[in-house]
Amino acid sequence: MNLINIGFGSLISADRLVAIVSPDSAPMKRLVQESRERGMLIDATYGRRTASIFIMDSDHVILSALPTEKLAARLKFAIEEEKEE
Repeated sequence: MNLINIGFGSLISADRLVAIVSPDSAPMKRLVQESRERGMLIDATYGRRTASIFIMDSDHVILSALPTEKLAARLKFAIEEEKEE
């Protein structure tokens, strides 16, 4: 099980991750609002501006304050590390 640091000590499982998206578009804003209403939203921004959204296979939506590009690099590193094992 690979864990990815999404900022401020919060970790998610790379195996359960479906997508990392930018929060700027209207469909993503609706997705966040709908997830909040259903109780499936996890806010890991610690009060900061949302810079990326994680969509998990469990239908959870996770907000992070770290930019999508930085998190993609961490995910790539975690996948390469798993292949070495």
